[in-house]
Amino acid sequence: MSEFPIMSNISVHNGSQSFEDVENQTNQEEESITETTTTRSSYIPSSEESQLINDCIKGKRQAQHSLYEQFAPKMYAIAMRYAKTTLEADDILQESFINVFKHIEKFAQDCPIEFWIRRIVINQALKTGRSKYDKAFKEEVSDINYNSEENIILDQFDLEELLQIIRRLPDGFQQVFNLYAIEGYKHKEIAELLGISVGTSKSQYARARAQLQEMLLKEDESYEQLRKQ
Repeated sequence: MSEFPIMSNISVHNGSQSFEDVENQTNQEEESITETTTTRSSYIPSSEESQLINDCIKGKRQAQHSLYEQFAPKMYAIAMRYAKTTLEADDILQESFINVFKHIEKFAQDCPIEFWIRRIVINQALKTGRSKYDKAFKEEVSDINYNSEENIILDQFDLEELLQIIRRLPDGFQQVFNLYAIEGYKHKEIAELLGISVGTSKSQYARARAQLQEMLLKEDESYEQLRKQ
């Protein structure tokens, strides 16, 4: 049993936030991560952040609770992108923070701690789903020609609806789509993370994109039919 509460009541839905907004926000975060990574040696944490981290290293429960409360909602939203159910997302979040507090003394404080926690959550999500998507990657898929400029209809759907649709993608598609389209990983990085070839990563993403487009169009058609009734 974890010492930290499961955040099962956290909602990733924001009615005023579209999926495109989230993608733009994620891209901005990734640019910040890249910039911070490039200048790690010059990063200096605030005194408050440094004190919080040091107290967590000392095992102070209040500091651990503060760190959890500060970052759990955003990390839960990341876990939900990789999970098929809220229960699976709960497990990812729980195991991630267990690892955070287990290894926090190894954190060099050379980048914002949020970036470090985010990597732990993504790695835990991939670890949790590995047995499922390993099967999906056993058969090498051929490259697919698709129009990279093809528009996926997004503006009719809010974030929660889109996350639900993405979770309906096959496991391999879901993982690669999340890593490439949302997290901002390159195909080479995805290949290394998942133990697959770069070609397989590209093919899985192309298939995921095509299937997501089809699913969104069906959802849009269903919505239009309901509206006309």
